[in-house]
Amino acid sequence: MPRRNQGPRLRWLKKRKCWYIVWTENGRSRERSTSTADGEQAEVIFAEWLQLRGRRDGPSDPAEILVTDVLTTYAAERGPKVSAPAQMGRSIYALTGFWEGKAVADVTPQNCVIYCERRGRAPGTVRRELGVLQAAINWAHKNGRLTRSVAVQLPECPAPRDRWLTRREAAWLIRASRTPKARLYMPLFILLALYTGRRKEAILALRWTQIDLEAGLIDFEIAGRQRSNKKRGKVPIPPRLLPHLRRARRRGSDLGYVLHIDGKRICDIKNGFSSACKRGGIEGVTPHTLRHTAATWLMQSGVKTWEAAGFLAMSEKTLISVYGHHHPEFMRAAADAIGCRPQNVRVIR
Repeated sequence: MPRRNQGPRLRWLKKRKCWYIVWTENGRSRERSTSTADGEQAEVIFAEWLQLRGRRDGPSDPAEILVTDVLTTYAAERGPKVSAPAQMGRSIYALTGFWEGKAVADVTPQNCVIYCERRGRAPGTVRRELGVLQAAINWAHKNGRLTRSVAVQLPECPAPRDRWLTRREAAWLIRASRTPKARLYMPLFILLALYTGRRKEAILALRWTQIDLEAGLIDFEIAGRQRSNKKRGKVPIPPRLLPHLRRARRRGSDLGYVLHIDGKRICDIKNGFSSACKRGGIEGVTPHTLRHTAATWLMQSGVKTWEAAGFLAMSEKTLISVYGHHHPEFMRAAADAIGCRPQNVRVIR
């Protein structure tokens, strides 16, 4: 059985009175002398050896390359091109603590389960982090650094949250958000989220150049933005939102952000939103809950699924699977038909 690969490392060999570079390759232990007993000099030689080893041509076997090397390369090459580099960085930081010293071949279902247990976070968070690990391994294989990919076992996808705000709760939240410090942006953020169903990031990045008050349209897309599955799209301005935007427009500049503090962009509203929820006595709510609320309200109003999906910039399949049970016609035809006498059925005597 091949030995567990801990990656290349320095080891002091007492019999030879010298520092050696040791590693495991194809299940066999390898070693190379640094020809020195000085620890600092051995570290320099080890670093140079690692650099030369990293330049070798051809892909490596998963047992010969460390998980941390794969993650580092993935972050450097792919990180600047993704839509959420900060989130990727947080996932890689969390992964490094457990997978440090382990080879890609050690990414087994058993180790993935151990990672989930030791991480101690919500299943959705752990699933997202291991998804980054899977993406990094696939990236290394696709770009010729690994001879083959390795499957990462992900925890089961958690059930979608069904928390949404009633219209009374929404009114309480807006009223609680009108503090002297946040009254010019927090209520408007809540209204934008409720009446457009857009995510927090799309709303905070919204500029006045993207809003046409005359035509009644908001274009949440940004030119040059990295496209992802989280679409933004265009949306007509709901009548109840329009007067609020017109008042806010008189306070803003042509090129400025819709939500701002003295002209400066608001990067996040997590703390202020949480404080508003506490003042309003509303529990279990995050900024993303407002998107759930918008989808739920549309379904409760009986809007056709394809039209609601287009308005929210999500797939009709997702809308039906997550929010479809709120629609007044959800399985109604089946429920009405189940107790009816069968029609056009031939009775055989």
